[in-house]
Amino acid sequence: MTQDEIKAQLKQMLIERLFLNVTPEEIPDDEPLMDALGIDSVALFEVVVGLEDEFGITLDEAEFDVSLFRDINTMSQFVEQKLATQEA
Repeated sequence: MTQDEIKAQLKQMLIERLFLNVTPEEIPDDEPLMDALGIDSVALFEVVVGLEDEFGITLDEAEFDVSLFRDINTMSQFVEQKLATQEA
């Protein structure tokens, strides 16, 4: 899965799980999600569950850090690393 595919899937997941009234194109790759989309701690939990469901990855407590959810670029890099680790 390429970075662009991961980003597209992340944006779609955010829209669906957080019931956002935006298109994927309206979510910038480098804009802080907490500000741009108004994500709070409850929504962040939904994003974590979405990552696990959509990509089949598991986020354990030791690696959980709010900074992982800063923007689409950061999230996609994390997902790419997790997928590579699971495939190895």
